[in-house]
Amino acid sequence: MENFFDALQMLGEENSVGTDVLIEKVKTAMLKAAKRAYPHSEDRIRVEIDPATKKFAMYIVQEIIDDEPIDENEINIAAARTIDPNAVVGGNILKEIDISKLGRMAALSAKQSIKGDLREISRDQMLNKFESKEHDCIIAKVSQIEPGRGTATVVYEGTELYLFKNEQIPNETLKEGQTVKVFITGIVGKTKKPIIKISRTHKDLVKRLFEMEVPEIYDGTVEVKSISREAGSRTKIAVWSKDSNVDAVGACIGPKRSRVTAIVNELSGEKIDVIPWSEVPEEFIARALAPAEALKTIITSAEEKNCTVVVPNDQLSLAIGKAGQNAKLAAKLTGYKIDIKPQFDSITGEAAPELSDDFKIAEKVIEEVSEVEENTDTEISAEEVIEENQIEESATEEIAETAENTEETAENEEQPEEESDADSAEE
Repeated sequence: MENFFDALQMLGEENSVGTDVLIEKVKTAMLKAAKRAYPHSEDRIRVEIDPATKKFAMYIVQEIIDDEPIDENEINIAAARTIDPNAVVGGNILKEIDISKLGRMAALSAKQSIKGDLREISRDQMLNKFESKEHDCIIAKVSQIEPGRGTATVVYEGTELYLFKNEQIPNETLKEGQTVKVFITGIVGKTKKPIIKISRTHKDLVKRLFEMEVPEIYDGTVEVKSISREAGSRTKIAVWSKDSNVDAVGACIGPKRSRVTAIVNELSGEKIDVIPWSEVPEEFIARALAPAEALKTIITSAEEKNCTVVVPNDQLSLAIGKAGQNAKLAAKLTGYKIDIKPQFDSITGEAAPELSDDFKIAEKVIEEVSEVEENTDTEISAEEVIEENQIEESATEEIAETAENTEETAENEEQPEEESDADSAEE
């Protein structure tokens, strides 16, 4: 029976379950098994497990009678006194059950019941530990690196989690015993077997790291407006201060760049651009292209979120970045599609038309013309009714005038005949 308590302790340690809790689960499982073996005594079965004295026993509570017992729930007074000399009729006595005689099915049932209880306990413990930390950052220790696949096993408060290769920072080499910060992206299978998904490539890991390093972000004075990230290479983070006396960018960088350096080191040297956020899109877009300097930013379509940015020729490649990385990150940070143009045409040497004052005026003229056309369409449709009425009125007038002219013409035609007769008479 000593082996039973050793196995019980080992089982508790493996599943992070207290011995007291595990003993209660074993008691419940053994009661179920005993009730199957003794169906008429289910209310009279007792289980005793004491790790201190290493005692594990099961009993049936028998009633002492002076007649012949009907079943195992009763015992004759004479037999009872052989067990307890002080036994009396009407009292009870405990008859120990031989656990080995419960049967294979009963033992298997007890084993399955204990396993089910352990799974339930493990599930509840997992959820209690991690549910409040979902979408948050935790500090874990690397315990093992799987050869070939590269999956890292990390341990957090006694629980093993798996950091898959595609969730690790590219070109980062994790080592056993190393402490790393990981972001919990979600918990799947909450109702069955919870799986904690963790990542070091998620952009919100950077946000949490800044919250941990920058007190002004943690207390809400400085707000992170947006983040774009290409893990292992570069991150852009836009920040804004609610307090005009607090420099958001300066707070994030820290004295002698101490705060941002700590985050860069945690991310294995990943470059971080801290961008001051602006509610003016043109300003925000120009700043997002840092370290390149923008000469002019024009919003070509506010609805479709398109814009054109003109940069000096010697900073064109810097603005675009290697494989377009800088431009892509700026686009993700601002939410705008960015068309980057050089200050001068490389062939003709002419300045970009966007730099001229007329370019912006032309844009306004087009907008004004569009507005005028819309208003004109409305006015014409309103005037058409008036014009139709005017046409009808003028047509009526013309008919009247025509009738009058016809009468006058007829009179004039008669007068010449009279005159011609008079002329003839004179002759």
